[in-house]
Amino acid sequence: MSVTSHPMRSRSVLEVRSHFLPYHLPSIEQEEIDAVVDTLRSGWLTTGAKVKQFEEAFRAKVGARHAVALNSCTAALHLALEAVGVREGDEVIVPTMTFAATGEVVAYLKAKPVLVDCRPDNLTIDVDQVERSLSPKTKAILPVHFAGHPCDMVPLLELARSRNVYVIEDAAHALPAWYQGVMVGAIGDITCFSFYATKTITTGEGGMATTQHGEWAERMRVMSLHGMSRHAWNRYSAEGSWSYEILQSGYKYNLTDLAAALGIEQLKKCERFWKIRERYAALYHEGFEDLPEIIRPAVADNVQPAWHLYVVQLDLHRLRIGRNEFIDLLKKYNIGTSVHFIPLHLHPYYRRTYGYRPADFPNARACFDRILSLPLYPKMSEADVYYVIDVVREVVQHYRR
Repeated sequence: MSVTSHPMRSRSVLEVRSHFLPYHLPSIEQEEIDAVVDTLRSGWLTTGAKVKQFEEAFRAKVGARHAVALNSCTAALHLALEAVGVREGDEVIVPTMTFAATGEVVAYLKAKPVLVDCRPDNLTIDVDQVERSLSPKTKAILPVHFAGHPCDMVPLLELARSRNVYVIEDAAHALPAWYQGVMVGAIGDITCFSFYATKTITTGEGGMATTQHGEWAERMRVMSLHGMSRHAWNRYSAEGSWSYEILQSGYKYNLTDLAAALGIEQLKKCERFWKIRERYAALYHEGFEDLPEIIRPAVADNVQPAWHLYVVQLDLHRLRIGRNEFIDLLKKYNIGTSVHFIPLHLHPYYRRTYGYRPADFPNARACFDRILSLPLYPKMSEADVYYVIDVVREVVQHYRR
């Protein structure tokens, strides 16, 4: 993408902006407000017609045959693993470079999360490590499209098919992302999306599972509402009935019409939001091009990232400060940042329960010490992006070795 160069400020000390630039703000506009108000006035607040409309729009967007709306991506991951038959004693391969939810859903089913390392360039799952970690107990692989950059799905799927293992994609960051001409959401066995407040589109809290397989979609739909027969959601409508059957011992994971009303309007803006994030990522990329201290996110060929996050890695050998000090300095300039993620194997639960050690996954361990996520969202202005670039450059120039 062509980007007009930004003339960097020549003065050695930047003026600190008067107000804080958060790491993220959701882009809620009048259409979303009107849609929620209309839903409130309709008298139907929980799972209903709006949820069905959102599912259909989302299914069509990503090119899947089925979509099941849920109250979080965590719920989607849990139901996806349950639907493909993950049970107690099974193993599921999970990247250590991810958020807590990706691993914890495996434990929900009393299966074992088998952690693997990430690639050092784009922090997605290392397929070679996956192959070495497969065992007769492996039931599924759970790749994470880190920061919205798709994993290398062709070798991953070939490996999974050769071992009769399912691929459940954690696409919490990956709307809209493309891999080799196919949209994430129509690649693996089941794909799970997040609509949390910080994601590329939001329903406040919410998630979606997409799949080409009707039997899995039906299973997830039933299990998302106490294991009740599939038409139980409309039992309070004129078309519904008070009678229902409990088919399985299920969960309470359904999305509300209030949340779906937000999602319908947000989905309409998905491409516009993505184009802004892509533009800002390109500005960051150019702004740091001549700084060897800043390792920019790598993008593989034949991939269109969602650019949910812009994660840089600091070359700490070239700096006199560490990552935490770098974050603190940006905060003094009124810039919010985050860290994605603290690898799972560094957390006490995984060390205590599964015996993982900090040195077990060297790529993730090394990357964790030097990563930080810069602000990247449509509600920012280009002036905000240029300010972040200038501050990062200022800190690097002041603290380089």
